[in-house]
Amino acid sequence: MAMNTSSRSSGGGRGRRRGGRRAPMADINVTPFVDVMLVLLIIFMVTAPLLVTGVPVELPESRANALDQKDEPIEIAIDRDGVTFIDGTEVAPADLAARLGEIAATQTRDKPRQIMLRGDTAISYGQMMRVMGELNRAGLNSVSLVTTGSANDS
Repeated sequence: MAMNTSSRSSGGGRGRRRGGRRAPMADINVTPFVDVMLVLLIIFMVTAPLLVTGVPVELPESRANALDQKDEPIEIAIDRDGVTFIDGTEVAPADLAARLGEIAATQTRDKPRQIMLRGDTAISYGQMMRVMGELNRAGLNSVSLVTTGSANDS
């Protein structure tokens, strides 16, 4: 806060009196605004990594372009131990066909459900094909295999 250290009571500047009133302060104090912005920045920096949820899967690399999605796809992941997850929830191998049948029942002929299939690089080809076979049998044929971008992209 600025103080008038002048010994004159009727001098110029902020301390000037006009009819017994102080002149309005023309300076904008931006310090509280900057403080609030920095606090919000810190909050977003801390919470953003916590919002990313999912099954830790090491994906293979690909040079394919990303797909444009309108509806939220169903995510199926197979971790390095061969455990299958649907939207982050573990599914027993015996329950996989039933769960996929429930998902297939929610799709229409003109708008099939989009499935994003992620498989760890450590799993066998047979484990991935088992899940893809169950997807096909349930009628979920709009399947995208998720990969990471290649380090050699130009």
